[in-house]
Amino acid sequence: MDISSVSSHIPSPRPEWVTRFARFGLTAKGIVYCLVGAIAFMAAFEIGGNTGQDADKQGVFRFLLEQPYGKGLLALVALGMLCYTIWRFIQAFKDTESKGTNAKGIGGRIGFAFSGLVYGVLAFYAAQLVLGNGGGGNGDSRQSFAQELLSKPFGQWLLGAVALGTMAMGIYQFYRAYSGSYMKKVQASGLQPDLQKSLVRAGKVGYFARGVVWLIIGYLFLKAALESDSSEAGGSGRAFQFLEDNAYGSYLLGAVALGLICYGVFMFVRARYETIRTS
Repeated sequence: MDISSVSSHIPSPRPEWVTRFARFGLTAKGIVYCLVGAIAFMAAFEIGGNTGQDADKQGVFRFLLEQPYGKGLLALVALGMLCYTIWRFIQAFKDTESKGTNAKGIGGRIGFAFSGLVYGVLAFYAAQLVLGNGGGGNGDSRQSFAQELLSKPFGQWLLGAVALGTMAMGIYQFYRAYSGSYMKKVQASGLQPDLQKSLVRAGKVGYFARGVVWLIIGYLFLKAALESDSSEAGGSGRAFQFLEDNAYGSYLLGAVALGLICYGVFMFVRARYETIRTS
């Protein structure tokens, strides 16, 4: 697919709207990750009757819906996810990050589009819950995806490739954590030095925790591929359950949960201080 030819047919959005969409979307993403981490932490230490399986993003949406004014809160989160989706597509198709059209640049832009697609699906799911049309959808979409792949010719190989790609994403999160590349576009120089250091640490811990979750999800996909059993696959909820079921599982899950809260906090930092490129 020639992304450049596609982008030439897309009108350029007004810069101020791109910035607002990006900041609103990052804020909504931060809220979701803070809630994911909080529910996972409660599940780790058996607070409130939650389990690791309840702590995925769909579980967070259902949690919001059950709160006072839940529909309004969830509608705002759904709108934020939609804004995030639009921003990611703008990055992908209008190349606002100047990735270019070489192989590496196209790969980065496809990554933006994939991120937009994932959060677009989440926005749709949240909107369905707000409208009262999604309450019965408790199945694991990744298991359905795995089952669909396994039904294709060379399905186990395809699913194995997805597993390796997912694990590679986990390793990339570790790279971002240790390299500090996540801070490149965050202009936080106006902050007090101690606060700035704390935010840098929050980002580092957050990306590391996210890498752990991605690696476990990849492992679950790989297991599903090797055993040709889609029920072995799963998303973040299954990853949390995997951690919880191991020795010292409560402490492992609790540590990852706190890391995800840190990641959510860092999304708030990005929403406030990141330089949003609009052209």
